[in-house]
Amino acid sequence: MSFKSSSAQKPEAGGLQYHTRLKAGDIPPYVLVPGDPKRVAKIVALWEKPEEVADYRQYHTMKGEYQKAKLACTSSGIGSPALAIAFDELLRVGVHTFIRVGTCGSLQPDMYIGDLVITTGAVRLDGASKDYVIPEYPAIAHYEVVEALIAAAKKLKVKYHVGITASTDTFSVGQGRPGVNGYLPSHKAKIFEDMQAANVKNFEMEAGCLLTMGSLFGVRTGAICVVVADRVRDKFELTDAMEQKCAIVASEAVRILQK
Repeated sequence: MSFKSSSAQKPEAGGLQYHTRLKAGDIPPYVLVPGDPKRVAKIVALWEKPEEVADYRQYHTMKGEYQKAKLACTSSGIGSPALAIAFDELLRVGVHTFIRVGTCGSLQPDMYIGDLVITTGAVRLDGASKDYVIPEYPAIAHYEVVEALIAAAKKLKVKYHVGITASTDTFSVGQGRPGVNGYLPSHKAKIFEDMQAANVKNFEMEAGCLLTMGSLFGVRTGAICVVVADRVRDKFELTDAMEQKCAIVASEAVRILQK
């Protein structure tokens, strides 16, 4: 697909964003953000009036309605660098409320596969957010989004936890898992134990950057993830039902925010 912009500083053509292929007015200002592009269609299948909007690279966007609440879903791809691009372009087309919907690994003994984790803040173990602001700047979810997610989880009677998330740049070594040939450097060998002792609830790879950028640019952000990796008991499972549960809670939270 050809694309020509009048500026390399802000690559867009007629308001069309380079990576997401979105422009102002294409989608509602409330967006769920999964990582996996294939998860977008699964989420929107739970809504009414589903409509394809754009699909380029890892950024797949659809929109629809959930109990009369208008919302959209855009995949970010894996990790904070890809998330930062999606956030930037969604912000440019008018989005003001972002909820990450994803999977995670649990760190605490009272957490099990299938539980939901609502993030209040994040340990910024990623690199992308540090391009935007100093490491000491906090990654905090917007309180209105946190409250809406909790209210939605209670209404739908699902098991959930609320607390701090650790966001890493890598899936294996960054989260204390041995890499190829058992490679695990000393500075990451105790990351699981350190985060567990600090009462961090879960590992994932995007929330820290999302929350940081939300505060920087004055918009609402939050995150809800379903536990697929029980790191305490060394178990792993992911089902469609688990993904749907997380997506429904996030969709209900958007409905609450629009009331």
